[in-house]
Amino acid sequence: MTVIKVFVLSDSIGETAHNVALAAAAQFSGYDIRYQRFPFVRTESLLQTVLDQAIKEKAIIFHTFVDRQLSQLVNHFCDVHQLPYYDVITPALDTFSEVTHVQPTNRPGTVHALNNNYFDRINAIEFAVTYDDGKNPTGFLEADVVLLGVSRTSKTPLSLYLANRNLKVANLPLVPKAQIPDEIWQVDPKKIFGLTNDPEKLNTIRRQRMVQYGLNPDTMYSNTDKIKDELAYADDIFKKIGCLVINVANKSIEETATLITESLNIGNPE
Repeated sequence: MTVIKVFVLSDSIGETAHNVALAAAAQFSGYDIRYQRFPFVRTESLLQTVLDQAIKEKAIIFHTFVDRQLSQLVNHFCDVHQLPYYDVITPALDTFSEVTHVQPTNRPGTVHALNNNYFDRINAIEFAVTYDDGKNPTGFLEADVVLLGVSRTSKTPLSLYLANRNLKVANLPLVPKAQIPDEIWQVDPKKIFGLTNDPEKLNTIRRQRMVQYGLNPDTMYSNTDKIKDELAYADDIFKKIGCLVINVANKSIEETATLITESLNIGNPE
């Protein structure tokens, strides 16, 4: 398998450049793509060291330098040495400058400043952890989003993903014959989202889960008939509540989150 090395350079943490590289690489299968990140590169000497290493390893460079001098240095170096590269941030900065007629501040790390938005996100993550799996029913009344679903319908990872978008999320596993907390019926149905899955897919997921625990995969937990009963019970609850139901069978966490945020009219979480 062909190995492709990607160097991600930035005068901040480099998350944006890394995500762009990942998104692009996802469209190409059959390659062993290896990423190496070089965050907080803020001097020409350090940058030159990284670029010299890139030549030796024949790496592709993705970079986000808000420092225009460092950005130009990378681009020029790659042009001279015929290294493939992608300047993620400069075209965007130029576009905003053209529209606003104002030059960018060129301060690295501005996106990740410790502002109110940052602390709101931390609080949302703490909220998701505190009210995961219906630990405390009072959380349903305080939540921006309430997720309901049977076991293994991605409630917890989706809760944390949405928390990173500053949404307070509480979730509740639905188990037949288990009592639904009174608080659920007090929540605006527009804030509640029912997560479901295909029985066969859920069977596979649960069997894999049991194997990971070193247990027998053939149990009532993974029994297809029992799974169908659970899903039917959950569907009945969703209908009584009148909430939006999302089948997560073939959806990524990001896709499901987008459906939720669009339903709440707060835009794409990305």
